[in-house]
Amino acid sequence: MGTSVQVTPLSGAYGEGPLCYLLAVDGFRFLLDCGWTDLCDTSQLQPLAKVAPTIDAVLLSHPDMMHLGALPYAMKHLGLSAPVYATEPVFRLGLLTMYDHFLSRWQVSDFDLFTLDDVDAAFQNVVRLKYSQNYLLNDKGEGIVIAPHVAGHLLGGTVWKITKDGEDVVYAVDFNHRKEMHLNGTVLGSFVRPAVLITDAYNALNNQGYRKKQDQDFIDSLVKVLASGGSVLLPVDTAGRVLELLLILDKYWGDRRLEYPIYFLTNVSTSTIDYVKSFLEWMGDQIAKSFESSRANAFLLKKVTLIINKEELEKLGDTPKVVLASMASLEVGFSHDIFVEMANEARNLVLFTEKGQFGTLARMLQVDPPPKAVKVTMSKRIPLVGDELKAYEEEQERIKKEEAIKASLVKEEELKASHGSNAKASDPMAIDASSSHKSAKAGSHFGGNNDILIDGFVPPSTSVAPMFPFFENTAEWDDFGEVINPDDYTMKQEETDSALMLGPGDGLDGKIDDGSARLLLDSTPSKVISNEMTVQVKCSLVYMDFEGRSDGRSVKSVIAHVAPLKLVLVHGSAESTEHLKMHCAKNLDSHVYAPQIEETIDVTSDLCAYKVQLSEKLMSNIICKKLGEHEIAWVDAEVGKEDEKLVLLPPSSAPPPHKPVLVGDLKLSDFKQFLENKGWQVEFSGGALRCGEHITVRKIGDSQKGSTGSQQIVIEGPLCEDYYKIREHLYLQFYLL
Repeated sequence: MGTSVQVTPLSGAYGEGPLCYLLAVDGFRFLLDCGWTDLCDTSQLQPLAKVAPTIDAVLLSHPDMMHLGALPYAMKHLGLSAPVYATEPVFRLGLLTMYDHFLSRWQVSDFDLFTLDDVDAAFQNVVRLKYSQNYLLNDKGEGIVIAPHVAGHLLGGTVWKITKDGEDVVYAVDFNHRKEMHLNGTVLGSFVRPAVLITDAYNALNNQGYRKKQDQDFIDSLVKVLASGGSVLLPVDTAGRVLELLLILDKYWGDRRLEYPIYFLTNVSTSTIDYVKSFLEWMGDQIAKSFESSRANAFLLKKVTLIINKEELEKLGDTPKVVLASMASLEVGFSHDIFVEMANEARNLVLFTEKGQFGTLARMLQVDPPPKAVKVTMSKRIPLVGDELKAYEEEQERIKKEEAIKASLVKEEELKASHGSNAKASDPMAIDASSSHKSAKAGSHFGGNNDILIDGFVPPSTSVAPMFPFFENTAEWDDFGEVINPDDYTMKQEETDSALMLGPGDGLDGKIDDGSARLLLDSTPSKVISNEMTVQVKCSLVYMDFEGRSDGRSVKSVIAHVAPLKLVLVHGSAESTEHLKMHCAKNLDSHVYAPQIEETIDVTSDLCAYKVQLSEKLMSNIICKKLGEHEIAWVDAEVGKEDEKLVLLPPSSAPPPHKPVLVGDLKLSDFKQFLENKGWQVEFSGGALRCGEHITVRKIGDSQKGSTGSQQIVIEGPLCEDYYKIREHLYLQFYLL
C-alpha cells in the first residue's frame, strides 16, 4: 500500500481562526503550526488539548501569533512535549513575538496563562533548519524526511515538504509568489505533482493591484495626513509584516527627504531589528547583493526611531508623526493606548495594513461603515501604597511562614525516615532508633548519630570502626601524573548548542529590551487598575492590504501548476473555501478536500509502493555507466523473495530486446561549441541550430512555458552524408542504454 496520510484540522478550517492541524504519516503525528489569537481564548485550544500528548513533532511555518502563539501554553498545560522544527528566523522572531505579547498583557492584567519561563522552555529545544535542508527523522519517524522551503510571506516563513517512500506531502499556507523589498517569492511553484498539498483559501476571493501603485497610494495617504497637522498610527505585528513596512517608509522618506518622525514602538523593537540585521541570507537577492557589494545593511534604518515606551511620544505632544506600534489587533499593547489618544482628533489617521483577527477591536473598526463610538477598557499597573501595601506585606509574610513550617516538617519526616533506614541497615554495634534519641540527649557532642559505642562493649570481629564518610580516589595515573578525561573539561554537544542558541548576554536581558527587562525584574508590589470608557471615533480609518499573501488569481495559478494528486484546503472563510474548492474540483485533475474542525480525512495515495533490494546475482551482471555524480544502467529482472524480503533477481529466461534509451540533457549552445571544435560551420537561426548548409537541429516541447514535460530533438534536412555525421555527433552527447 502507499504511504498512509490523514489530515485533521484542530483550528483554522472554514474560518479565519489560528492555524493548527494534525497530520499523520504512517502513524507519525505532526502538528502543523500551533497558533492562537491575541484574545488568548483557551476554549479555542480544546481540540488541541485532546491530541497534544500524542504529537511526535511540531512544524512551525511563520513567526507570528496565528502560527505559534499557543506553543508555550500547550507545552505547559496541555502535555505537548514533542520536538519543534523551524527555521532560524522563525525561532528568533517567534520568541520575540511571544515576549512582546506577554509583556503587553502583563502590563495591563494579572496574566497567568504562561510566563516568560514558559516561553523559554517552549523554544529551548527548537531544532533550527536551513532552507532546502533535508532532515531525516529517527525512531518512530524513521524513513520520513522533512525539509523547509521559502514561503515568502514573513522572514523565515516556510513551506514544509514531508517525504516518505518517495511520496511528498506539502504544507504551504500563507505563501507569497511576489518578490518584495526584503523577501523573495515562494518556491512552491517548483514542486510538481506531490501526493498531497495542504494549502489555505484565505485570499481566494481577493485580487490585488500593482505593487508600485499600492506603495505609492500608501505613502501619499500618510503624507497627506502629516501635511495637514495630523498623526498616523499603524497597528502592526511584532516582527512580521512590519519589517516590509519599515523598509518602505525608510526608503520613501529618504527619497523625498521628508522630516516627519517615524517611530517603531514595541516592547522588543531594538532586539527585533538587531536580530533582523543578522538574517540577510534569509532575505531577497537584492538585499544580499547590496550587502556583498557595499556592506550596506538594509535594516540600518536611517529615518525610523526604535523605542520601547511611550515617553518619547509624549514629549512630542501633537507634533505630526508616524507610529508603528504592536499589537495589530488593538486588543492590548501600545497600539491600543495610542488609538484611544488619537481617535478623538479628526485630523489623525489609523491605517490598518492587515485584516483584524475575528472578534478584536481592529476587526470591529474595519467593518463598513465603521462604528462612531467604541467601548474600550483602559488598564495600567501601579505600585501598592498605604494600607494595601501593608496588607500585601503581611500576606507575603504569612505565606513565607507557612512555607517555612511546611519545609521544616518535610525535613523532619525525611530525617526520621533516614534514621529508620540507618537503624535497620546498621551492624550490631549500632543502637536502635529509640535508644539513639536518648543517647543523643545524654551526649550531644556525638551530634545525635546512631553509631555510638558503649563503654565496655566488645564489637564482633566482622564489624568495622565508625568513621566519617570517605570516598576513595580511584583516578588512574601514568608517568606524567593523573590521567585527565577531556570530556570532563569540554561542554557536551547539547550544552554547546544551548549556549550558541542563547549567545552572550542573550538571556532575559538579551531577548527583551532593557526597559522591558527592568519592568519585569521590578519587585515592587503592584496592582492593575481598569476603567471602561467610550471612545468617539472621529479619526480616519483606512485599510490597505500589505499582508504579503498571494491573491486569489495567483493562488489558483500556483495550485494548477503544482497539480497535486490530492488537495486539502484549510484556513479561510466559508465563502472563500467553497469558492476555491469548486474552482479546483472543476479545473484540476485532483481530489479536493475541505475538512471541518476535528474532521479527519484520509488522503492516502492510491498507488501501491513496495521496497525491494537488488540481489548480488543481479548486480554482478550489471554494467554501469557514470553520469555526473551517479551511475546508471538498464536492468532486466524479476521479483522474488529472500528471507521474507522482496528482491530483484536475474530473469529466469532471456529478456526481450528493448529500444535504446538516450539519457542526458542537451543544450544547443554546448552542442554548437562541440561542432565548432570539430570544424563545422554552425550558427543559431530562428531558435534552431543551423549545421553546415543543409542540416538543422532544433528542440521542441514545452520548455518555454516552464513545464517539466519531455522534450524532443529534431534533425531536419536531406539524407546526405552531413546528416548522418551530425546525427552521430548528436548521439555522442547522450548516454545510450
